[in-house]
Amino acid sequence: MPHNSPVIAAIGGHPLHAMVVPIPITCFIGAFLTDLAYWRTADMQWANFSAWLITAGVIFAALAALLGLVDFAFSRRIRELHPAWIHSLGNSLVLLLSIINAFIHSRDAYTSVVPTGLILSGVVTALLLVTGWNGWTMVHRDGVGVDGERP
Repeated sequence: MPHNSPVIAAIGGHPLHAMVVPIPITCFIGAFLTDLAYWRTADMQWANFSAWLITAGVIFAALAALLGLVDFAFSRRIRELHPAWIHSLGNSLVLLLSIINAFIHSRDAYTSVVPTGLILSGVVTALLLVTGWNGWTMVHRDGVGVDGERP
């Protein structure tokens, strides 16, 4: 069984990256859901929700990326893990696509959501499933960010 891999960006042994990532994940998936709601109802408030969720998601994703980059850059053990590369590169793509999506969603409601914004939100959600699985693998299989003895 692999050894634990402590992370650099931590407070009191608690990994900061793991604390921040649920926020952008929730925002980006929420934006996909509100894009779907706008597509079905044409109620502009759904498009407004999407724009705010994507903006908040980008801000917190940038923070999560910075914290994750610190751990990735300063831990050879983490860089040696295949899932870490998928997680890092995939989430970099998520951040890039979400920045583009924020600009797309800044237009008027119909052109901001249908079809480009909806497609981008859907692609980001699908990518999050892949990168989230790899992040989970790093923690639960490889012990990244786990403090103490593993059974």
